[in-house]
Amino acid sequence: MTKALVLLIALALVAGAATLWRVGSHAQPVTVDEIGDENQTVPRGQLPLFAAKDDAAQLYTFAVANVDTLRWMPCMCGCARFGHSSNRSCYVKSESNDLVTFTSHAAT
Repeated sequence: MTKALVLLIALALVAGAATLWRVGSHAQPVTVDEIGDENQTVPRGQLPLFAAKDDAAQLYTFAVANVDTLRWMPCMCGCARFGHSSNRSCYVKSESNDLVTFTSHAAT
């Protein structure tokens, strides 16, 4: 094998491991709630399948890390009628110390 091929294989393995860490193998299945949004509960530090890449991953990571910022921002899509209390509700449905239940509302 050439050095370039070995390097390419190593990079692919690292990228695969990073994806598994972000999405996680301990995630619960994706479900659909009464308003048609997907929901997934994952261990804290991981992202749901519907938000595991590209811009969505950055936005959902921001929503988890910046509770106080989004908690005071009203949502402009009219989702208050579904019980959303702030913009953060469009990303995070519920959470505990170890688990976060995400909603796809912000991604749709």
